Amino acid sequence: MHNSAEESGQIPVDHLRSRMTHRLFIALRPPPHIRDRLIDCMDAVTGARWQDDDQLHLTLRYVGEVDRHRANDLAEALGALRMPSCEIELTGTGVFERKGRPHLLWAGVAPNETLVRLQKKIERICQSMGIEALHRKFMPHVTLARLNSSSGPVGAFLATTASARFGSWKATSFGLFESHLREQGSLYVEIVEYPLATAA
Repeated sequence: MHNSAEESGQIPVDHLRSRMTHRLFIALRPPPHIRDRLIDCMDAVTGARWQDDDQLHLTLRYVGEVDRHRANDLAEALGALRMPSCEIELTGTGVFERKGRPHLLWAGVAPNETLVRLQKKIERICQSMGIEALHRKFMPHVTLARLNSSSGPVGAFLATTASARFGSWKATSFGLFESHLREQGSLYVEIVEYPLATAA
């Protein structure tokens, strides 16, 4: 369950009562037909921890752990953001490495100036809330799998999906999500949804 920003500029009170801090991020959720195509490509890497349908998202800003007051301030500030809806296209795949080892498989996003503008506005809001600035360039992607030292080679997967086209959709909203850590993988819950307007 989530609140619309039109209904409330704050995280639901019953949600806040249960937690002192919140692990938050801001993201877009691809629609079901796009998620289906992403799931269909998840193969050929042994030991990969593939994302579930409800974990697939395009992160605009990872916020991290914040207390309930800052969480509410951020939720309210995001409600004042005005941006147009934008067409998002997912195309191709790639890998992020950590210490020279494959760490994460992702689906890429076609160049999109509106998406970059949206992310920059969100970044400014986060910094105005006292959240530390990002120290790396925004590279939009959807995480497909997380890898560890026991995961198999990724070459075959990349060879067959590097030029894949997963489709496009019009993003008419973005959300503030909370991440709950579990042994079987993180659970992501959208707690506030924000509409993207027809004009900036």
